[in-house]
Amino acid sequence: MADPVATGYGKQAVSVYRTDGVRTLFAAEIGMTARGEAFVPSYTRGDNTDVVATDSMKNFVHVTALDYDGESLEDFLDLLARRFLHTYEQVERIETTARELPFARRSEQSFQRVVGDRAVAELALARDGTVEHRSGREGIRLIKLTGSTFEGFVRDEYTTLAESRDRPLYIHLDAHWRHRDVARRASGEDLRDSIAATFADFDSASIQELVHEMGVRLLDGFDELEEVSFLAENRLWDTAQVLGADERVRVYTDPRPPFGQIELTLRR
Repeated sequence: MADPVATGYGKQAVSVYRTDGVRTLFAAEIGMTARGEAFVPSYTRGDNTDVVATDSMKNFVHVTALDYDGESLEDFLDLLARRFLHTYEQVERIETTARELPFARRSEQSFQRVVGDRAVAELALARDGTVEHRSGREGIRLIKLTGSTFEGFVRDEYTTLAESRDRPLYIHLDAHWRHRDVARRASGEDLRDSIAATFADFDSASIQELVHEMGVRLLDGFDELEEVSFLAENRLWDTAQVLGADERVRVYTDPRPPFGQIELTLRR
């Protein structure tokens, strides 16, 4: 006997560009996953009686966006989730995600698509009103030319890495956070700026120590936060050339994979 213990289906990578045709642009990539016992027969018997087609989900996202005149990903996901549960009573839980598609304003009516860090949000709403949420910024890229060391680590027959003192440091960083109250949120841009400031002024002995300091400062500086987490990759460039007598003058090139990865979660 094989009993389904977890099911879920939905639509991902739904692009949304909502504009008033004058000066506003809300741009995001939306995903949603529906869960509920009513959908089990579609798996076990091919009975689609209660199944909302994923194409309908895509259209539902677009219709909801038409009525949304806000700016935050979190508020849009809240509206989307509540409307979906209200419309489809067979859904027990709806899980939604949003990733900002960043555009920089260049004039009153024009924008430039930019590549870089972007806001992200997740919101799950259950039939009993339980809300789970997480926000963050992904794709942060930070480089500093001094103020980072890495030494004193295990050295054995597998070790080829030289110890580094006062090295350049380049990291790719995803940062996420949970608020104490989803309705009372800290500014994602302010949190990102705090992370960047810590990166710049904190002399670290490792990336582990660096992300810990980032998290401590966020929790100390933003009372709205309950939890912060980081996923960091060491993308320090490979040395291509050392020039002249001054060893600090170097030419670097992009590193080859694999890349070191650091994880950390801090909670009050």
